[in-house]
Amino acid sequence: MDLRGLLEQHRLVAIVRGRDADAATRSVVALVEAGVPLVEVSLTTVGAEAVIERARAELGPEVALGAGTVCTAVDAMRAAEAGATFVVTPGYGPGVDEATRLGLPALVGALSPTEVIAATGAGATAVKLFPASVGGPAYLKALRDPFPDVSFVPVGGVDAELARGYLAAGAIAVGVGSPLLGDAPHGGDVAALHERAKRFLDAVAA
Repeated sequence: MDLRGLLEQHRLVAIVRGRDADAATRSVVALVEAGVPLVEVSLTTVGAEAVIERARAELGPEVALGAGTVCTAVDAMRAAEAGATFVVTPGYGPGVDEATRLGLPALVGALSPTEVIAATGAGATAVKLFPASVGGPAYLKALRDPFPDVSFVPVGGVDAELARGYLAAGAIAVGVGSPLLGDAPHGGDVAALHERAKRFLDAVAA
């Protein structure tokens, strides 16, 4: 899977993290139906592997469905076995190395320049700037001076307006959790999720 190409094309990764496995699965399917083609299911979600497996079965093999909060080698193996086609990590660790061994592209978390170097050295497809809220678009812009060729994906506190700011500052895409998902992965309103998805898709397309 060409994860970098998909990030560059679609510019939005939805992050599903929920307390209800059924609701989380419905949220994944709703996002894809709403036109969000890159969805990450955090392994902190209740029944995360089952959510990935059920969403994969419903959506088919072509959808870019990832596993997030991958920290250990076991996490990466769990993600692959569940049907994830990419992984997302909060930082560089054994999960990145195992994902690479398994042939899964990785969006690797980093905040400092040292961490960016570690992530790219480990073969990250893109660097998840996390938590992006610490420095905002101005920090991303500063990081891009020494790392002009790194594909950054800011994650953490990204709303629709900030999404525009990060993309203008040079991000290849943004990752969005609760500002997009709301309470849908916990059993909330899926119709409202469709509306929020439209707003974010409009924001990243602007």
